[in-house]
Amino acid sequence: MDRNTILFTNSEKKKEQTIEEILTQVYAALEEKGYNAVDQMVGYILSGDPSYITGHNNARNLIRKVERDELVEELLRKYLNK
Repeated sequence: MDRNTILFTNSEKKKEQTIEEILTQVYAALEEKGYNAVDQMVGYILSGDPSYITGHNNARNLIRKVERDELVEELLRKYLNK
């Protein structure tokens, strides 16, 4: 009988989501709930108050996975095509 420990790996591990994917999902959740998504996301980025983001489709938890300065950095990179 083999007494070596067998390592169990979950082949369905979720890959880390990119900031772009998170922003897209949060935007969609806000739109689905009837909010002005851009205004709500700006409110969150400026204040850090997660109540600007709906809990619908786990959007609030998603947006909190990324630091606000990283969100601004990603937005600037996309806007400036850098």
